[in-house]
Amino acid sequence: MYRRIGKYFVVIYNRIALFRIDRGLSRRDLADAVGVNPQTIGYLERGDYSPSLELAMKLSHYLGVAIDHLFSFEPFESVAVALRRSGEAQ
Repeated sequence: MYRRIGKYFVVIYNRIALFRIDRGLSRRDLADAVGVNPQTIGYLERGDYSPSLELAMKLSHYLGVAIDHLFSFEPFESVAVALRRSGEAQ
């Protein structure tokens, strides 16, 4: 999903599904907690919709992660790569 910021179009990446699944939440559970339709969570997870600042903050707060761990203008590192890298550091 491209979002216009000034004269530029940017992609907003997210890891909503990763944190939602890690916490054992369904899309409906998360949607009910932040006051949106479950379809909205699906749209967000697929990148078909960019959240308002209010919704992004609600999601971040409910999932217990910093907002920049949930949303980014840059693609997130894959979980597999991050796990390998963290194993090498030990």
